[in-house]
Amino acid sequence: MGKAQHYSPIFDADAAGPCEGGIDAIEPARIAATIARWGERFLGRVFTPAERVICNDRATSLAARFAAKEAVAKVLGTGVGDVAWREIEILANERGRPILVLHGAAAARAAAGVALALVVATTAGHEAQR
Repeated sequence: MGKAQHYSPIFDADAAGPCEGGIDAIEPARIAATIARWGERFLGRVFTPAERVICNDRATSLAARFAAKEAVAKVLGTGVGDVAWREIEILANERGRPILVLHGAAAARAAAGVALALVVATTAGHEAQR
């Protein structure tokens, strides 16, 4: 065997410090049913006005944001409760790509040293395959 080659990694977890990942999924039909049952009480508690405008109150878009908020709360190590739903905001950049904005206790927790990156993926859901 030849000599070991030196390389420069694109990402080095040891050098970057703490970096965690969270994942969550929800069927859009569950969010639609919750909206049908609780309406404005649910929407106003969980989503910011900006999120609602971006999603046009569509259940599929809101479900993606709901799951993203759950995943972020897991990464923050608090779960929802110590961090309010609306303190985790999923907006969109000029190209429509989801971006994460933290407020209040969520921002304070992230500032304490948790590195966050956001990737949101959506699916038609299991019920759409029937």
